Amino acid sequence: MKHMNRAIDRALQANRVAARVANNAFDRMFRPGALIRSNQTPFEEIGASGPMRVRYYPPLAESSIPLSDGQQMPVAPIEHAVPIVIVPPLAATSLIFDLMPERSLVRYLRACGYRVYLVDWGSPERRHTHFGIKHYAEEMLGHALGCVRAHANTRPVSLLGWCMGGLFALIYAGLSHDRDIQNLITIASPIDYRQGGIAARITRAMELPAYLIRKYTSFRVHNVDPAYLQVPGWVNALAFKLTNPVGSLTAYWDLFARLADREFLVSHTTTSHFLENMEDYPGGIVQDFIVKVGVDNDLSRGRIEVGDRVSQFDRIECSLLVFAGEADAIVTPQSAQTILNLVQSPDKEFVIAPGGHAGVVMGNKAQSAVWAVLAQWLETRSGSQQAGVTTAETTAAPSTATT
Repeated sequence: MKHMNRAIDRALQANRVAARVANNAFDRMFRPGALIRSNQTPFEEIGASGPMRVRYYPPLAESSIPLSDGQQMPVAPIEHAVPIVIVPPLAATSLIFDLMPERSLVRYLRACGYRVYLVDWGSPERRHTHFGIKHYAEEMLGHALGCVRAHANTRPVSLLGWCMGGLFALIYAGLSHDRDIQNLITIASPIDYRQGGIAARITRAMELPAYLIRKYTSFRVHNVDPAYLQVPGWVNALAFKLTNPVGSLTAYWDLFARLADREFLVSHTTTSHFLENMEDYPGGIVQDFIVKVGVDNDLSRGRIEVGDRVSQFDRIECSLLVFAGEADAIVTPQSAQTILNLVQSPDKEFVIAPGGHAGVVMGNKAQSAVWAVLAQWLETRSGSQQAGVTTAETTAAPSTATT
């Protein structure tokens, strides 16, 4: 009888697992939206310019928030005086900063007592195909900061940019010489395109052909209609996966092996939704990055032309914190670290954190190795005040919008 009961228990357990697998497989294939948990932190739109929108994340209603390790983090009773403006890259959407409630950087920073704003670049259309560095780093980012300053009723801000977003923040700071940028944080932002990684291999391969084309022909990339150079979002998503093909395949094997685990399924589907739904690169950005950032490697010399002006990194004097992923196949730590030698900031730090290009900001260890570090670093550089009380300083009017 005992053996029979055990057999029945095992059969019932197997039946329950099979039911969970069937239910989860159905949802993954036909109802993936029911599994996606990104973009759940409430926000308000406070400004716009072309496809770009400026988000403000108001104080959290909860007294604590969940973390990725299962712990609860209390929401700080104070609010720091200097707001944070998050600057995403292009292609990858802003979902990475609010991936899931327990893996949300915007929610984490809000819980730490920071006023959080985010620049959402939106979805570039064909009419935006001429948009280049000037439109993003100067015009739209400048407009966004004007909106933030008007809304926050204060001029000092901290900028936080991942990958290309960090480059936009640096280029804006070097172009505007905005002394009210109090702190600047970059995460996996490539400065020297000759310092290892996939980007370096691609640009090195282009060096000789570019030299010969410039010397013996009149062809110039910037003379090509940017509409022909616009890169579709699906191509960007595929290219990102190909930077780690083994990891991409392993992720799907893990999904198959753990299909009965609902929590894992939610995490996998949410992350996949972010990675598989990228935006286009406008042709103008492609032109600028091929020539100025890639072939000419201008950023490594601390200056880059932006329209008829020049952004110079030696104009940057604010506090600077630079992160790099130790396993980043796209941007090596050496490439990201180069910025420290180009700015005039007396207060600057460099941190190598676990993770690859995306993992360094959204991976399992990002919360303790990156988020907690930057939040603590900002704490002594952002001032504090009672929650709900606004520091009254000069109000900034938004700059001219880009259309």
